[in-house]
Amino acid sequence: MKILWLDLNSSYAHSSLALPALQAQLIGRADIEWDIVSATINENPGMASAEVFRRKPDIVAATCWLFNHEMLLHTLGRIKALLPDCCITLGGPEFLGDNERFLRNYPFVNCVFRGEGEEVFARWLEIWNKPEAWHTITGLCYLDTVSTYHDNGRAQVMHFDRLVPPEESPFFNWSKPFVQLETTRGCFNTCAFCVSGGEKPVRTLPIETIRRRISLIQEHYIRNIRVLDRTFNYNTRHARALLDLFREFPDIRFHLEVHPALLSEELKEILAAMPKGQLHLEAGIQSLHQEVLTVSRRAGDLADALSGLEFLCALPNLETHADLIAGLPLYHLKEIFDDVRTLASYRAGEIQLESLKLLPGTEMRRRSPELSISYSPFPPYEVLKTNEITPDELQTTRMLSRLIDGFYNAKPWQEITRRLIVEESEFLHRFLEHLTRIGVIDQPMSLERRGILLYKFCQENYPAYETAVTLAWIEAGMSLKKEPAYRVRTKHVLPPEHWEVLNGTYHEELRLCLLPPAENEDITYWFGFEPESQQTKPVFKARTL
Repeated sequence: MKILWLDLNSSYAHSSLALPALQAQLIGRADIEWDIVSATINENPGMASAEVFRRKPDIVAATCWLFNHEMLLHTLGRIKALLPDCCITLGGPEFLGDNERFLRNYPFVNCVFRGEGEEVFARWLEIWNKPEAWHTITGLCYLDTVSTYHDNGRAQVMHFDRLVPPEESPFFNWSKPFVQLETTRGCFNTCAFCVSGGEKPVRTLPIETIRRRISLIQEHYIRNIRVLDRTFNYNTRHARALLDLFREFPDIRFHLEVHPALLSEELKEILAAMPKGQLHLEAGIQSLHQEVLTVSRRAGDLADALSGLEFLCALPNLETHADLIAGLPLYHLKEIFDDVRTLASYRAGEIQLESLKLLPGTEMRRRSPELSISYSPFPPYEVLKTNEITPDELQTTRMLSRLIDGFYNAKPWQEITRRLIVEESEFLHRFLEHLTRIGVIDQPMSLERRGILLYKFCQENYPAYETAVTLAWIEAGMSLKKEPAYRVRTKHVLPPEHWEVLNGTYHEELRLCLLPPAENEDITYWFGFEPESQQTKPVFKARTL
């Protein structure tokens, strides 16, 4: 039996855990030959299908998800035409709902798995060529020879701790700069928009098992681990044990999802004492309005969530990102703008504004008529309108997301953008309107181009911030010959008798420049650059009054 895994990702920077997770449960099976063809969604489907044809597999398996869905089906349709006797089976989050329409629309797919596949896939391989026995496989959905639909429910691994870890599979990809580590399965929360919202019970790996797996990852020189707990702090004892464990690996950076409403005082103390830079937290916020969270069935008190988020964002030793979801029922456009300002005032490390997707198998998708949500029938199933937000307003949130990513989430421009958002109530509206009017909001823009746009906009509309943008420009190492630095003097600059050092250490070999005060200002800034270095960023900064 030859199984070929079609590994279709959005880019080569990403790698799916599905293949090693499944194959690890079948290590030692001499009757199975494994093969893999990797491609990205940007490549011609003919290339991948031709390569699969050359390998002549008995079974073609793949994971289907939002962003590979369309290209995967194009490729699989070609494969079935080339290899009509091969069996095509799929799994993944696209199949957590009703799968009958999918199987009827794409008859070249023989069957799909709903749920957790590590155990049931191994059982299916015993009878893969005996469709009359497929009714015995939990989670399998298929059409029989007379086109009757069979739905075998949802598969769930109850003994998660007994699975062979995917890192033990020869197909585990160690070439990426980060790996994913699943330390729990399931989620305590009940979010109506999430595929894990009804996934109970929560199953947790023993700390010693996690320690062995992190040690193996460390041995492969991986320095970034994305921990796949849906909410790592759902249980204080579990979270404390994880954080204590992470301290044993100071050279590894851990990325975690956290619910800020569930931070106990004990956890706050531990987080505040963690080594600087070791943790990167993703805080699930979604909305800062209780009625939105209530209808979305997200557990946790909003006041506690805001207090927890403010605490996390104030910690100097870690970075916390926060997310908002446009298109949630009862969520208005004005509230989204207000929430962005609030998160900016907290100094969130990044703000992610996404559009709601009504994913298969979620409660919100099932209740979409009741909630008056219109959504696209095609992946990624984004919401098109609700009673509270129009299609035009959702396009505004999409463009606002572009603005946030390009300016607030860009480190060189973050602080000045944050100040403008917080201190000037109309800045987001006016700057978004400006970027849209000049036709750049949907264009890819270099860091330099973004800085010039922000500078010119402030020069014309918020002149009090012009110097702040220039300072950000200089400190980012941008060209001193470009417009944001036009006031900078670079020739025959000598140090003053006295100055206030802001950072760095002055020495006589430094190449100095100065930024004189603008009209109605009284501060001169001084910058020092290493003359022999290729580094364009200043290493010294001072000021005089």
